[in-house]
Amino acid sequence: MELADAVRRRRMVRAFADEPVDPAVVEGLVDLARRAPSAGNTQGWAFVVLTGPEETARYWDITLPPERRASFRWPGLVAAPVLVVCLVRPDAWVARYAEADKARTGLGEGVGAWPVPYWWVDGGMAVEHLLLGAVDAGLGACFFGLFEHEAAVLATLGVPDGWRAVGTVALGHPAPDEPGRSAVRPRRPLDEVLHRGRW
Repeated sequence: MELADAVRRRRMVRAFADEPVDPAVVEGLVDLARRAPSAGNTQGWAFVVLTGPEETARYWDITLPPERRASFRWPGLVAAPVLVVCLVRPDAWVARYAEADKARTGLGEGVGAWPVPYWWVDGGMAVEHLLLGAVDAGLGACFFGLFEHEAAVLATLGVPDGWRAVGTVALGHPAPDEPGRSAVRPRRPLDEVLHRGRW
């Protein structure tokens, strides 16, 4: 598939068929994600892959307890056979920018020295690689945040201190679903977002 086609076809899929995903395909998608660009080539990310009902249930039991599932708008999302929790370690960027070739930036002094926290930017690029790779593999994917459940999920998954969750990507073979409410919003025209030479 051409990249432009994958970009145009990509959407958030919120319902999945009851069909497993080949582990080699998932590994290939994580391999694509780890090849995303990162400031200073820091690569301060990691991915926890949950596969099958037993592993994914641990996640959903924290983020969407059974008593809330009955009223959940997208019950097919919970059927995703694979969940990839995408993580970043902010101190990895700080450590990288404390190295000799980057030290003059001052960004190695601590996370507060970063006017833009690039761990989130770079983590988002890794997620986008994963989302586009899913389209290319013929899979559906949906990215969502952990919000107030982040600490509990990371503790349950045994993630060491210092790591933060960018969010989670559900992966699987798509089933018929209802697009989210935001899907009807049109894309802004190119001439509204493209400024040549100056604003």
